[in-house]
Amino acid sequence: PNAFSRLTFRALLAPEIGQSTRSIRSVKLLPVGVERGYYTATGPLVGWLVRSGIRPNTITTVGTLLVVVSAVLFGFGHIRTGGVVLLLSGAMDTLDGAVARLGATASRFGAFYDSTLDRISDGATFIGIAAYLLHAPDVAYRNLAIILCMVATLASLVVSYARARAEGLGIDCRVGIAQRAERILLLGLPS
Repeated sequence: PNAFSRLTFRALLAPEIGQSTRSIRSVKLLPVGVERGYYTATGPLVGWLVRSGIRPNTITTVGTLLVVVSAVLFGFGHIRTGGVVLLLSGAMDTLDGAVARLGATASRFGAFYDSTLDRISDGATFIGIAAYLLHAPDVAYRNLAIILCMVATLASLVVSYARARAEGLGIDCRVGIAQRAERILLLGLPS
């Protein structure tokens, strides 16, 4: 095998005896500095949420409801408003984990709940966009655009499944070109 396949697939092999995990590098679209700046800026809000006693699962639920509202707005052709609401939901999606960590309330159920609602959110977003494409006037290549929404939904689900499956096998898997935060920004900002 060539050097690329050894580099790529070696990390996917089961851990060797005496090793508990392997790491797979992440490819991110957002520079680390932008990510750090965002977390620094939202730090005071996270602290306030913890002091106020707002639970991470409540934030997760509200964020998911915002995504569903965004999807409905997209579906009815309110693209700009749908994009703004989607970006707001993305901010909520980053807050729940930060509140759980800072408030020492992180739990296995919370991680499961967040992951499950994230999948619902991904699906809802692309369904809303596809619903708009079904009835929007003057859409060139309408069928192709709708099929691309289906592919995007499948891709977002596969990324999360692969990550969960790898972690279940003891592999630290943080790969993907457009992770959830990047997908929200890529859809929300141009709207």
